[in-house]
Amino acid sequence: MNILGISAYYHDSAAALIRAGQILAAAQEERFTRKKHDARFPNHAVQYCLKEGKISLETVDYIVFYDKPLVKFERLLETYLTYAPRGFTSFLHSMPIWLKEKLYLKSILKKELTALLSVSGKGGKLPPLLFTEHHQAHAASAFYPSPFFKAGVLCLDGVGEWATTSVWLGEGNQLTPHWQINFPHSLGLLYSALTYFTGFKVNSGEYKLMGLAPYGEPKYVQTILDNLIDVQPDGTFCLNMRYFNYAVGLTMTNDKFAKLFGGPPRRPESPLTQREMDLARSIQVVTEEVVLRLARTIRDELAVEYLCLAGGVALNCVANGRVLREGIFKDLWIQPAAGDAGGAIGAAFSVWHEYLTKPRETDGIHDQMRGSYLGPAANLGEIRTFLDSVSAPYQLLSDSDLCEKVAQLLAQENVIGWFQGRMEFGPRALGNRSILGDSRSPKMQSVMNLKIKYRESFRPFAPAVLSERVSDIFELDRPSPYMLLVADVKPELRLPMTAEQQQLFGIEKLKVPRSTLPAITHLDYSARVQTVHADTNPRYYALLKQFENLTGCPVLVNTSFNVRGEPIVCTPKEAYQCFMRTEMDYLVLENYLLCKREQPQWQKDESWKKEFELD
Repeated sequence: MNILGISAYYHDSAAALIRAGQILAAAQEERFTRKKHDARFPNHAVQYCLKEGKISLETVDYIVFYDKPLVKFERLLETYLTYAPRGFTSFLHSMPIWLKEKLYLKSILKKELTALLSVSGKGGKLPPLLFTEHHQAHAASAFYPSPFFKAGVLCLDGVGEWATTSVWLGEGNQLTPHWQINFPHSLGLLYSALTYFTGFKVNSGEYKLMGLAPYGEPKYVQTILDNLIDVQPDGTFCLNMRYFNYAVGLTMTNDKFAKLFGGPPRRPESPLTQREMDLARSIQVVTEEVVLRLARTIRDELAVEYLCLAGGVALNCVANGRVLREGIFKDLWIQPAAGDAGGAIGAAFSVWHEYLTKPRETDGIHDQMRGSYLGPAANLGEIRTFLDSVSAPYQLLSDSDLCEKVAQLLAQENVIGWFQGRMEFGPRALGNRSILGDSRSPKMQSVMNLKIKYRESFRPFAPAVLSERVSDIFELDRPSPYMLLVADVKPELRLPMTAEQQQLFGIEKLKVPRSTLPAITHLDYSARVQTVHADTNPRYYALLKQFENLTGCPVLVNTSFNVRGEPIVCTPKEAYQCFMRTEMDYLVLENYLLCKREQPQWQKDESWKKEFELD
């Protein structure tokens, strides 16, 4: 039984293939088209999934889409009618798109899928096409791959059809909806409104706001609670729509919002001020408080010991870490592709377990995401053919020699592009499409941000740590394989600040090392932890083990293999191009090791910078 899940037409389109209840493949379309957050039909991702499953489209049993467009259209019309005559300009802007395309999504999907049939040359009949609700797909992506037999499920995002927050009970192969909060009242859209107001791009800049928060003070918390959001003791909330424009306009906030915070939104790329830092800290505090209250309510109402999370807000790893530290649940499980891309996996699981009523088995320990290594890989022959085509000098090393050599290079403060195995599914690089560095290096954070990633200097980097050593380095007593939990560095590793350093403000604080692992320790002594496990990624684990044997340190810097504004690399060619146009020192493509100094002269093409998002 093969089920193909598809998410598309909003942002981060993706495809996923499930066979007999097991995930075979999943990938975002952006990795193939090189257009970040590509929302178009995931043509390439579908073809990859079929190839990985060694099947053709006509042999798929069911195709399922993660959304119900007619219900979403109903919400759109009701919203415009509610706010009329405000929003008429937005109405005129959106209606042609809906009337020409989105309202006929089923026909459009069939057209795209039929085109894929013709590409295969086999013809045949399209499989049955099903639709799940948006939050149903999120909930399924959170619960069904989790290790828990019974758990509460919390979905938090901008908006699906109507729901912005939904609560479910997962038990066995059943997901039961309990209650939801509807548009326009949305914690995700509130966070996005602050993202917009502080000059970052909505749907991609929210994690920047989270990273900026420790530089600020929570001076606007009460202003937000008094004016923007009314939060009840049980975590339910409603927004004061007089301050927002997203329901009827083309911007997130209005003039009343700007007056509340003392001026207009920050212009993208302009210098960050203390106001933006304080706003970031304040909305993070409010978000955490709402999530904590919701979590306690779920525990009490559903009588559950475990919680699963999905939706874009579930990528707020600081809030996730708070829920864990508060001890509300025995454990959490967060879908690594928590945003819309993960809806493809959730929709497929929903068909298998709910539509087809297939049983679900779990051992209570291991999840079904296979480390989220669900994308395409490249073999040694393909890599060598490419390297020879560009006359790139390289060394071919055995597995043991490779890890030993790379560990030595990392200990010498070299920055390494690390391309291995199957590409990750979701927004995080988890050791297969990563850029690695020495976590002990005082200069590594600055070098990686400014010379490798070409991004804002304040952005923190995540640590990758051997799973059995995590409690020695961080205040964390469990695995965090998907980099979705924030934990503090152990007190004994922290560096106390001098009286003079404590007087620093804003970005100046960046210059002060916070621990003996300065490259991965954020301003508030926190880190977004990835635990590395031998069973899901043996080569990455072996590299960390070699680095520990050499230095005594079981932690590396791990950031995604891309530059600002581009998707994570997918192929050896993209990895080599990224390597050559940045200041990385070495590149590893499976067992091939390349030194930058030995490479042929690279023809610099600055046109690629024009493709960057100016955020």
